Amino acid sequence: MEQLDASDPRRVGPYVLLLPLGSGGMGKVYLGRSAAGRAVAVKVIRADFAADEGFRGRFRAEVAAARRVSGAFTAPVVDADPDGDPPWMATAFVSGLSLHDAVRRHGPLPEASLRMLLAGVSEALVGIHAAGVIHRDLKPGNVLLALDGPHVIDFGIAHALDGTSFTREGTIVGSPGYMSPEQSLGRPVSAASDVFALGSTMVYAASGQRPFGDGPPAAVLRRVVGDPADVGALPASIRDAVAACLDKDPVRRPTPRALIDFVSRAEDGPGGGSWLPDTMTRAVSRAADVLTGLPASRDAASGRPDPTTTRADDRPTSPAPTPAGTPTRPETSATSGSTAPPATSTPTETSSPSVSTAPP
Repeated sequence: MEQLDASDPRRVGPYVLLLPLGSGGMGKVYLGRSAAGRAVAVKVIRADFAADEGFRGRFRAEVAAARRVSGAFTAPVVDADPDGDPPWMATAFVSGLSLHDAVRRHGPLPEASLRMLLAGVSEALVGIHAAGVIHRDLKPGNVLLALDGPHVIDFGIAHALDGTSFTREGTIVGSPGYMSPEQSLGRPVSAASDVFALGSTMVYAASGQRPFGDGPPAAVLRRVVGDPADVGALPASIRDAVAACLDKDPVRRPTPRALIDFVSRAEDGPGGGSWLPDTMTRAVSRAADVLTGLPASRDAASGRPDPTTTRADDRPTSPAPTPAGTPTRPETSATSGSTAPPATSTPTETSSPSVSTAPP
């Protein structure tokens, strides 16, 4: 596991920081622990964003919106200080693998797991939308596979359904391979945009391929807007439902509640045992081991070992799990000053949520 280096803070707010988990356009994410021993994923905002009052305003509003989200299949915000120096946000830590990494390492999901994935992410979207929030960056890297089901994470570029947005006019925010056509064109988005992203995510889960291919963001966005998604890898039992999610017209897409009802009507339910194939179940179980042997950290004030952590020589050799709020593989984000799919590329991020290069 990667350790903290000299540039990393040791404490943010009430949390001792134990391990770096990923970095991205907005900042860096750490595994943190409270005085009571609660594990959280702490996103610490970069200094240049922290100095931008416009960014702070947006971050403050989106923290407030994200706090309203709850549900069994989301990783909620548990604490935040958008006015801090630096600003930060902590979300519940979920031990699991991102859908992206699980498929990349172990192959596409089988039919029963795909149905559970469709229902679980739909249930998460019901809670997100009921809180008045649009996720806007749903993708395989932002879905964690845990033993109890899929969890939707990272509300870093979410915004309120009340129409309030701090996004600069004309910008496109999200991940090109999973954005809806209206989002790709820089037009207003609705909860139906998250449903389109769910359909794209399901295609990846069933095939290991992005639904609109790879390439420069502008080319991918043009295909999102004008080309049909290839749903051929999906099993027949859910193919039509997923294809409906990928309708270019947001009005014709099903609601998350309708998708849950569709899966519930299936004749053969998931039955007993794990909802994931055995190889993925074992990988998720190993990921949880990191919490039983975290590296020692020192109290920032006294320099003494922090009593909420274990000794460094007790840490496990298994890889750290994907944290809530930090997918393990970046998806390129797009930012454009026009209403057409942009022709600009974006910088590569390492182990990060996808965010716009404009202040999110």
